[in-house]
Amino acid sequence: MTDTLTVSVLGTGIMGAAMARNLLRAGHTVRVWNRTRAKADALSPDGAHVAATPAEAVESADVVLSMLYDGPVTLETMRAAAPSLPPGAVWAQCTTSGIDDVAGMAAFARDQGLRFYDSPVLGTRKPAEDGQLTVLAAGPAEGRDAVTPVFDAVGTRTVWTGEDGAEASATRLKLVANSWVLAATAAAGETLALARVLDVRPDDFFGLIAGGPLDMGYLHAKAQLILEERLSPAQFAVTTAAKDAGLIVRAGERHGARLDVAAASARRLERAAAQGHGDEDMAAAYHASFDEWPPSAT
Repeated sequence: MTDTLTVSVLGTGIMGAAMARNLLRAGHTVRVWNRTRAKADALSPDGAHVAATPAEAVESADVVLSMLYDGPVTLETMRAAAPSLPPGAVWAQCTTSGIDDVAGMAAFARDQGLRFYDSPVLGTRKPAEDGQLTVLAAGPAEGRDAVTPVFDAVGTRTVWTGEDGAEASATRLKLVANSWVLAATAAAGETLALARVLDVRPDDFFGLIAGGPLDMGYLHAKAQLILEERLSPAQFAVTTAAKDAGLIVRAGERHGARLDVAAASARRLERAAAQGHGDEDMAAAYHASFDEWPPSAT
């Protein structure tokens, strides 16, 4: 196996487009497809071959990388690609999905003779654009020589969680990590909302916790987006975060844990989307604290 591969990227939204560009920079041949063709066409000047259908996109692929909205959409797309899937090709499934969805995708891969890797990524727009994602991966040791150059092109670190992608060990870890991200984002937004209505300067709060155990870089990153009204373009969109929150809640329920914070975060994100913030950064859930805008301090 050479280090130069033909990689088919299915899904060229915020994350998929950035990953495709980094694969091109690494010297791979990249074929792309997206349901909204304009998003795939934007990659043509970078050297990507734009396909009209999933089946066309996966022709002659060494590796198929899927970065679609969720598990059901991913499986639907791969079924459409099935007539052209090369036997023995590697499938790296990078979408944040439900645990049961991953099992279904793994079963499909077995039926098609594909080598399946459960490989969600940790990171948002900027790390994706910079090729600095963390890849969480589970899948057979045989075949990793094909998928490793792909992971190396899109990320700076690959964390292997197991050798059976069907067990969804990578997805399980991703859901745990995302539960922390969503909780921290919701807390940052609510803290700034409370500061606003109580007429407390955010800098006074940041100064109070500076350098101590309550301080964290992620708080400042999301707070700046809110305070500077830089919620577009999204690093990670409200609608996608709401989807992930729902996956986390359902995973907890199925395995015996009631996740009240995740459930509240899901409702908060859904409310922000209903207010018109769905395509903005997930920090825009800040607006869900208010029934009217701008709010008045009391």
